[in-house]
This record gives sequence, C-alpha cells and structure tokens, in this order.
Amino acid sequence: MSVSRRGFIKLLGAGTACLGLSKLGVDLAPAQAYAAGMKIEGAREVISICPFCSCGCNTLVHVKDGRIINVEGDPDYPISAGGLCAKGAALKSLHTSSERLTRPLYRAPGSAKWVEKDWNWMLDTIARKVKDQRDKDFTLKNADGVEVNRLESVFSLGSSQMSNEECAVAHQSLRSLGIVHMDHQARV
Repeated sequence: MSVSRRGFIKLLGAGTACLGLSKLGVDLAPAQAYAAGMKIEGAREVISICPFCSCGCNTLVHVKDGRIINVEGDPDYPISAGGLCAKGAALKSLHTSSERLTRPLYRAPGSAKWVEKDWNWMLDTIARKVKDQRDKDFTLKNADGVEVNRLESVFSLGSSQMSNEECAVAHQSLRSLGIVHMDHQARV
C-alpha cells in the first residue's frame, strides 16, 4: 500500500480527531466495525486451522478472486477466543509472500551456489542418502547382544506446517527406518 504525503496528513488528522472524540465519550465502535468490514468486503470467509502447533486454533481466512486477502483468529473458537500467536498471525504472509519458495533448491557439497531442481530428482536424492546412511550405520544389536534395530546417525526435525495426522505418519515412517532421534519445530 502506498500513501502519498497528502494522504498521510489526512490519515493523521482523522486519527487525531477520532482519538480526541473517543476521549470525550463518543462511541467509536460502529465506525471501527465498519472500517474492519471494509478490508474484507466481497470476500468469501473460510474457517481453517492454524497448522503451527497442537492447539489447532481456528482461523478465519478471507478469500477474494482466488487469493487470500486476510487471515485472523476465530473469536468463536473456545481455546484462543480469536487470538493467534506470532506464527499464526503471520499465516497470510506464509501463502502470499514473494519470498516463498515454490521449487526445491539444492546446494552441492562444497558449493556456495543454490541450484533449482525438480521434485522427483530431490525426493530420489533424499531417499538415496537416507538409504545409504541406514545401510552404513544401522545397529541390529547393542553391546549386550539385545536386538535394538536402530539408526542413531540420522536426525529428523518435523515441520510446523504438518498436521497432527501427517506428523503421526512421519513418526511411524521414521521409526520403521530405525531412526530414534527426532523432534518437531512446533515444540522448539
């Protein structure tokens, strides 16, 4: 949003007048409700869930012409009563930021340059590296001869963008590989 110098002076004057009126006992609630409605006028409201932690706060996502124009907490949600944490409040920028990566980037060992790769190449490369590491370091039995079936040289850090169900599947997949060291970004 770009505001001219003249527009800034007008906004400053209007804000000062409103502040003065509010101190004199004038009820500004109708004006505030009208102003809040202007930013989402004509938008479709969709109830969604914040993906960042296990609280699962409801969010109201306003969509206009296929684009997200506003995200806010749901005041009817009993846990947060419409409040969102800093990560939840930044949900809109997560989807609309020009800095958002949409393709995988790969940096070869020893290189300082990131190269854009396709998803199939990236997933095949990750799978190959995990398999090679598992073949190299998998521990079938511990020093006492007890069967442990574990891989301690691989660590997984989950994404806060994963739902609880996706985290459960990832956890089960990691455990099936023998990986014992894992954590989740939402908890960090």
